[in-house]
Formats: sequence, C-alpha cells, structure tokens
Amino acid sequence: MAASEYSLRRALVEKQSSIESQGNAVRALKASNAVKADVDEAIEKLNALKLEKSSIEKQLQAAVSGNPDGSVNKEAFRQAVVNTLERRLFFIPSFKIYRGVAGLYDYGPPGCAVKSNVLAFWRQHFVLEENMLEVDCPCVTPEVVLKASGHVDKFTDLMVKDEKTGTCYRADHLLKDFCNEKIQKDLSISAEKAAELKHVLAVLDDLSAEELGAKIKEYGITAPDTKNPLSDPYPFNLMFQTSIGPSGLSPGYMRPETAQGIFVNFKDLYYYNGNKLPFAAAQIGQAFRNEISPRQGLLRVREFTLAEIEHFVDPEDKSHPKYSEVADLEFLMFPREQQVSGQSAKKIRLGEAVSKGIVNNETLGYFIGRVYLFLTCLGIDKDRLRFRQHLANEMAHYAADCWDAEIESSYGWIECVGIADRSAYDLRAHTDKSGVPLVAHEKFSEPKEVEKLVIAPVKKELGLSFKGNQKKVVEALEAMNEKEALDMKSSLETKGEVEFYVCTLGENVTIKKSMVSISKEKKKEHQRTFTPSVIEPSFGIGRIIYCLYEHSFYMRSSKAGDEQQNVFRFPPLVAPIKCTVFPLVQNQQYEDVAKIISKSLTAAGISHKIDITGTSIGKRYARTDELGVPFAITVDSTSSVTIRERDSKDQIRVNVEEAASVVKSVTDGHTTWADAWANFPHHASGSVED
Repeated sequence: MAASEYSLRRALVEKQSSIESQGNAVRALKASNAVKADVDEAIEKLNALKLEKSSIEKQLQAAVSGNPDGSVNKEAFRQAVVNTLERRLFFIPSFKIYRGVAGLYDYGPPGCAVKSNVLAFWRQHFVLEENMLEVDCPCVTPEVVLKASGHVDKFTDLMVKDEKTGTCYRADHLLKDFCNEKIQKDLSISAEKAAELKHVLAVLDDLSAEELGAKIKEYGITAPDTKNPLSDPYPFNLMFQTSIGPSGLSPGYMRPETAQGIFVNFKDLYYYNGNKLPFAAAQIGQAFRNEISPRQGLLRVREFTLAEIEHFVDPEDKSHPKYSEVADLEFLMFPREQQVSGQSAKKIRLGEAVSKGIVNNETLGYFIGRVYLFLTCLGIDKDRLRFRQHLANEMAHYAADCWDAEIESSYGWIECVGIADRSAYDLRAHTDKSGVPLVAHEKFSEPKEVEKLVIAPVKKELGLSFKGNQKKVVEALEAMNEKEALDMKSSLETKGEVEFYVCTLGENVTIKKSMVSISKEKKKEHQRTFTPSVIEPSFGIGRIIYCLYEHSFYMRSSKAGDEQQNVFRFPPLVAPIKCTVFPLVQNQQYEDVAKIISKSLTAAGISHKIDITGTSIGKRYARTDELGVPFAITVDSTSSVTIRERDSKDQIRVNVEEAASVVKSVTDGHTTWADAWANFPHHASGSVED
C-alpha cells in the first residue's frame, strides 16, 4: 500500500479516537453542570476535530479513488458513455425484446463501422506490413485439438453457487469486489486491514480453490443478490461444448481462441512460405467463452472477436530485422520487479528494456513496439496505456516472457492485448498428439557430424500386423521424443515387446522387437531439424473498441451554456462516418449541390451521410458530433461550401469541386486539418451553430 494512504488511514483512526474522547469530555461537562464557557470551549474543540477528520477523509478518498478532488465520478462518466453508445446504436444488448442474455451484444450501424475500420487498420498495420499469412479457420473445433492444447483439462475458472437459488458466480470476482469495496468506500478500516486486502488482490490469481474458499468464508462474503450462503469454489470449464455430426459421437467445442487453427496448419503454412523462417500467420475471427457471470459490458462477453498473430521463429535466434524501427519508442512499462516492490509503471525506452533483459528478446520487443503504435494511432491515450509484465505466478510454465497491453478505463486497468513468447509448447503439443511432426529445418553450409537418435520402423513387419493402420503406427513411432524412444528400446531388449499408445488410433498397440530399430549413431547432417518458438500478440478487439469509446468521449457546453453536448473525438481513421453533408436550409439548389458532393465523396471512397431535414444547422452538427463524425460540409451557396472540423468547430470555405478531395486528403492522413486551415479561407460561423 502507498505510504500516503497508509499514513492517512492511521491518522483517521487516531482522529476518530480523539473525537470519541472529546465527545466523552463534553458529555461529562454537561452532566456535571459545568459553566457554559467551559462547555462551549469543549464543543468548539470537538467540532474542530470533526473538521480535521473530514479533511483527512477527503484526502484518503482522493488517494484510493485516483481523483485529485476526492470525488468518485467514474461510474457517472461510464454511464454517460454507455447511455450515448446505446442511444446512438453503437451497441445494444442482444435479444433485447426478450430481455436479453448476459454477455451477448449486437453492434449497430456506427459500431459495425468502427469495428470494421479498426480491423482494416489492424490488417494494414500488421498483416500487410509484415507480409503475414492470413487464414480463416472454423469456429467449431474437434475435442482432440483442444485436448492437445490443454483447454479441455485446464481452461477453467473457479465458480461458487448460491446454496438456495443455484445462481452461479465467479469466486475470484466476488472476493475482488469485496476487497475493492472495502478499500475504496469503507474509510474506517485500519491501515493494517487495508494492506491485508491489497495483498489479497495482488495474489488473487495465485489462490487455489481451497484458499479462495477460505477467504470467502473469513470475510463473510455471501451471494450479492440474495445474501444467501455460497458453496465451496469448484472449477468450471469455460468452453461451449457441442457435437459434430448427427450421431453425437464426435465431440467438439466452440473455439475459445483462434490460435489453434494456425498451429495445426503450421506444416502447410511453412511449405507455402518456401520452408523459410521466420514467418507469421494471422487470423481474425469469433471466439466463445461461457463466462460464469458476465459483467462490465463489452469487456467481458461470451462471444467476441479476436485478432491473433503467431510469429514462428528459430528459438536460437530471436532477433528481428526491423527491431531498430521501434527501439527508440518510450512509453509506460510495468516490469514485474516494479509490481512486486509496490512501485508504479514508468516510462522506459523499449531498446533499454530489451538490452537490460527486462523484455526477453528482440522479436518480442518489436511486437510490443508495434502494438503501442497501433493502439495510439487508433486514438488510445498514450498516458493511459501501459505494458505490464506477467508475474511469475501468472506465467504459463512454458512461456519465456509475457506482457499485457493494459488500457485504463472507468473499470480500472483492462488487459486488451497479450504479447507472449510461448516457446515451442504449442507445436510440440500438437506433434505429440497428432503424430505429425510440426518442425522446421535449417540447412548447413557444410555437413556437421552429430550423434543422433535413429528410429527406423520396419514397415514390412508393421504392415503384416497392422495392415491399413500401418502408416499411423509408423508416424507415431517416428514422432517419439528421445526419452520415449530410449525407454522403448530398453523394454524391447528385456521383454521383446512393449505396449505403445498411438494417439491417431486412440488405443494401445503391441510393438515387437522385430518391428522397429532404435539406435544412436554418429552421422553427418546437412540440416538441423527443430520445433520453432512462437511469439503471439493476441488482440481483444471488443475491449480495445470499448476503451477507445471512453478515451474519445467528452462533453462540452453549448455557446449558450444551457446544455451539455456529447462528443466522440474519433480520429478519422476509425470514425464510423467520415463526413456529413448539410444544405444550410431547405432549398432545391442547395440540395442538388449536396447530391453532387455526395457522388464525389462516394467516388473517393469516403463514408458520409446527407441530412436534408429542416432541423437547425446547430442541432445537426450536435447530432453528428455525438456520432464522432470528424467533418461536416455545409452547402450555403451553389459555388462554394464550408467544411467544419468537429473538435475545434473551425470552418474553412472551399469550392464545390474541391470539397471531396479536401476531406479525402485529411481523412486518409495525407494532410492535416492544420494544413487545410492554412491553405483555405476561414469562415466565421457566428452564432449559427447554437
């Protein structure tokens, strides 16, 4: 806990004790019929102590809420954003007329446009820039694939049930909510108790089911809706289960991530890439997680869009040829040492983080830098974006390093992108399960002599015994790792036969000594065979978009000061509509000019909207500002028009023929509004807008 918060809590407890003592003193004076002057002096002292306590409470509230004035306004801000988003149809709860389903949302027209623009920029920034191989794999995945990846056994959250109603809750969320509520709203708890609750929050991800259950009982946490007692926590698999085909004999799941589709296609993608490393494959698609108790709007949903990259690289050489392009970027980083010691994130130059070993390797560092550029170009505030390194207890056992791009919102810091060095775990897991080697090769300029394990299946003997299954048995034998092969060799020499599990058959077979030869030989090799490592940036598109909504939203007063107007300051890159066209008044000539400009905008590929209603121009501007439209063309003559910029409300005057090209140049990023402002006559709008 921060030193200031600790000292403020101690001071508050001491002040409360002083108030109680002084209150007793006042009561004693009154009971003894003391002179009025003494009683008044004692009351004045009591009131002074109460004022001091109130001042400490405000300082403490500011410390725990993060608001300098001590006010807790995040929820009010969030409500204003969400109300605007739903009213303007950016998104709405799915199946709304049937009361909806938690964790499922529909994107309306502007929401679809923002999402489409974000994904288009993602493809440009990553897929095109890095010459990635894009794939599109099915959402329905056979069980064997997710068994190999570990999802069937380990993709779980701990759940508790209301013992009377059966309603389910995520155990860690209940504990997290309890701790945050106590820390932020119960200013009377001691500094020691607050420190204890903060420690629980820090180790929450590392608590076992038993430890989580013990904390829930210790703090007396009950079901939020009914206050009924809760069951002990138990694991719940988050995947939606289904079956493939009418028989129901082929189990499957709706994929919880898009990555596995890339891993199982590695062999073909490697061949398509000319058998060369490094290379990256990418996929954008829907993923599904059966969240126990979805909340936080678009941040935790049951169906969502992922954009994932799997960059395959030689584990012995994780340098990147374009690393120098991002090495000088400086942004907020939160290494695990700072987290453990209670410090805050600080700005670090990316090149320094890689050279000091804070970031494991150049390729991982390169993608961290590219993710930073991607998010800030979208409109994410760079001062509310940090890269947090996973703690030791968060890291998968196989991961070499892992960082999350976290964006601050009204919900706190939200993980929106994970950038992990997953080593060779995934390809090895699928090699072991499928029996198909997912490996790469490095050709030597000169042959090298090495001691190598040689597994030589005797195909004739295997064919006599296994007939049509011979190929699957051969592939399984050849896919054995060194330990498995040497164990088999030892068993065959002592027993003459051994039971061997062939995963593609789903059963054990008996391998006899005559069926396979296993030996170690010194031989000259012309190439090295290895399993590539994987650097994986994984983007939660819905989360990024929601944080973008919050970072872009603000309210401004009308000139008359009588109302607050909502505005989304989307960069033109992601704005759902780039431009609106308004005839100033209902006039056939103006409407004809508006249609000419509309055709020019369509030909230029600029999304736009014509508004020929008779509503005042100020109200039409306000409506489009609320949609985040960056530019508005107002037709107030037949030869020239004005172009208004959303945030400054400045206007320039251009010829009708130039209007579309000016808007296209600025929205495409070839020029800026400052350039347009410098090159065209200014238009004074007077009080028209309001």
